[in-house]
Amino acid sequence: MGQQEKVATSLAGAVGEEISASLAPVDAELARRYPGDPGTRQPVHTVYVPGDAFAAGTVRTWGDAALAALDEHAPDAASLAAVLGLAEDLAGPVHDRVRAKLEREPIEDLRVDFEDGYQGRDEDQDAARAARLIAEAYASGTAAPYMGIRMKCMEAAVRDRGIRTLDIFLTGLMAAGGLPEGLVLTLPKVTYAEQVTAMARLLAAFEETHGLAPGRIGFEIQIETSQSILGPDGTATVARMIQAAEGRATGLHYGTFDYSACLGVSAAHQASDHPAADHAKAVMQVAAAGTGVRVCDGSTNVLPVGPTAQVHDAWRLHYGLTRRALARAYYQGWDMHPGHLPTRYAAVFAFYREGFEQAAARLARYAGQGGGDVMDEPATAKALGGYLLRGLDCGALDTAEVARLTGLTRADLESFAAPRRGDLTASAR
Repeated sequence: MGQQEKVATSLAGAVGEEISASLAPVDAELARRYPGDPGTRQPVHTVYVPGDAFAAGTVRTWGDAALAALDEHAPDAASLAAVLGLAEDLAGPVHDRVRAKLEREPIEDLRVDFEDGYQGRDEDQDAARAARLIAEAYASGTAAPYMGIRMKCMEAAVRDRGIRTLDIFLTGLMAAGGLPEGLVLTLPKVTYAEQVTAMARLLAAFEETHGLAPGRIGFEIQIETSQSILGPDGTATVARMIQAAEGRATGLHYGTFDYSACLGVSAAHQASDHPAADHAKAVMQVAAAGTGVRVCDGSTNVLPVGPTAQVHDAWRLHYGLTRRALARAYYQGWDMHPGHLPTRYAAVFAFYREGFEQAAARLARYAGQGGGDVMDEPATAKALGGYLLRGLDCGALDTAEVARLTGLTRADLESFAAPRRGDLTASAR
């Protein structure tokens, strides 16, 4: 093999060095503000249970109630398929997986609610009880993967009460053995970024008091007011809120009914597919992109209760809204009633199983640099890897079938789904 021909250049090496030096602050800022997805599991839903109603058996009670609803209103694959319009080849796998999920892990994320849903008379005791029960659930293996509380907001009228409840709850967890890995906190009705900063400082003070690592405790920001989307100066306030959290923000949760009412949407038209809701969530999605903060859709207030025909109507609505959200990359939503669980999981499982074979084949071709009728970019490989991982995490897919069709391990999928900064650009050259 002969020597490679030397290629000519015109610029001195110092030019590139000077450019790199000038962009070093930008590189650091980019890495700080946009670290990318954390690579951790994202639950498919959040269940809200009032603080005065939360009990040791709540997770199992919801699962049993959901199973009873399934048995009464769609006892087999054919009946569920008829209600939801599932394809014949999906009906069996989806029905079987929904039932298995409700038996094994009916709730993925549970928030004990001390805000709108709370009607208790002794919030101190209810907060302390929530901490004790959650600690016991994690110790016994009966907890949902993620659990925590929604406190009252940082507005003046309820600020002290919210801070005290949070303090009691976190102190109770520490006394019971420490903060669980699945701990999640929700700050509702945020209107100004300064309220987010206050929450971050509050958690920093708690960490310092207990000798915890700085940044150990994160929290979700609930988007329920118009001011959280568009500020008085015309800027996207939610983007400022993410930065104001000082690295602690884990999610942006859309509050369907408070936000709709804030904009004057009449009660009959308040829904997660209203144009006002679509606008708010689109702004949230763009603001959160690349920051590691996840976006969560809202809920429906139409409950699947009553005679079978009425339950089926509510199921079709919930299923359709969930599928719509998934297509728009909102991979998490709220569920307000045990009867919503069968259609939450049916929608999620159908979404991942419908596209499973095509996604697996495309990622396998990309990994092997093979042929095919679609030429995927590195960014699409990232999306394909994330799609398969989310399907695995929720139970829609099995590790063995993913490995069989892709030839890839979970670690391989994770490397595609969460590449290091710069890898996408470099591999596209």
